[in-house]
Amino acid sequence: MIQHKHSHSHSHADALSFNDPRRYALSNRCTWISVFVNIGLTIVQVLAGIFAHSQSLIADGVHSLSDLISDFLVLIASYHSKSPADDTHPYGHGRIETAASLILGAILVLTGLGIMYGAAMKLENLGNMPPVTSLALWTAGLALLAKEGLFRYMLKVGEHLRSPMLIANAWHARSDAASSLVVAVGIAANMLGFIYADSVAAILVGFMIVRMGLMFAWEAFQELIDAGLSFEEVSSIRQTLMDTQGVQNVHDLRTRKMAHRVLVDAHILVDSKISVSEGHSIAERARKRVIETHESVNNVLVHVDTEDDAGYGEEIPPIFPSREELLEALSEVLNGLTEPEQVTFHYLAGKVEADVLISSDALKTKAAITKANQLIMERLVGHPYFSVIRLAAKLY
Repeated sequence: MIQHKHSHSHSHADALSFNDPRRYALSNRCTWISVFVNIGLTIVQVLAGIFAHSQSLIADGVHSLSDLISDFLVLIASYHSKSPADDTHPYGHGRIETAASLILGAILVLTGLGIMYGAAMKLENLGNMPPVTSLALWTAGLALLAKEGLFRYMLKVGEHLRSPMLIANAWHARSDAASSLVVAVGIAANMLGFIYADSVAAILVGFMIVRMGLMFAWEAFQELIDAGLSFEEVSSIRQTLMDTQGVQNVHDLRTRKMAHRVLVDAHILVDSKISVSEGHSIAERARKRVIETHESVNNVLVHVDTEDDAGYGEEIPPIFPSREELLEALSEVLNGLTEPEQVTFHYLAGKVEADVLISSDALKTKAAITKANQLIMERLVGHPYFSVIRLAAKLY
């Protein structure tokens, strides 16, 4: 498992773009190569195991058969996951890869348990077991070389495509290589007189299969329940958002995986007095910076806040009256003073601040303006909606 995680830490400088049309072709070719290799290994190992009287070699052949099944799962999932988003799958079909990885894990667990059970039964009847011949040892060595070469090829392609499914299948091939090594050692020990060694090797192979299956199934399950990225990855994304000009703070940052892609949701705090279009522009810049800086991120949903509402927690923030209701309330405050030409509302700290643009000839003298402001202040005392109303004259 440590090795599997390490594979994700390599540089992605030469990785293929998620939208590159070559992704499916490369994934398909890699998997078909694995299919043909595993077909050959399954036939050779099972037949050699039968003729050479090696239970562990037959178990390794069954392991190769499980690889063959997983390869077809990968082919099917790869074909369907490349489909674009549609009305019923607005986020695309990437989770098909995840589901395939979960099924692959389950197949490995069941296969491993079956092998362990069969080998344990054989250990109870060691006296009736025929000796293992040298054919089994040569076959195990050939299988070891083939599986190690397949692992290195598939891992290289999987990292190039940044496909968890292909990487998982590559490490599955590595587990096969390790199991073939155990089988070779068990067969050699059996030929040296340790008659139980072949069955013990079969049990070890079964255990390795179960372990790998549990790891793949757990990782896929975590993705299906929308587990987030690591603390370090989330912190890096948060810093990228904070470094965007115009962003004052970031909260409610959430992440989730969808196969080889990452989806991000975030709330950013901007100046409460800027226009809606400027706030939108800041959000778009923040979104673009995250996607360009973090290659695994496919999409970022940015919510713009004009005040820090993180303190509300699960509570619903205060709901303000509609603009029509506020304009009606504002006309009562301004009654007898002036008719506004333009009104901008700012919803802050549970109250509303209003910037009112009036005609330059509405209040012509300084004394008239002062009197109007005093009257507005009096009418605002205890007002249920407004905290501040600012008058500004329109110059021609």
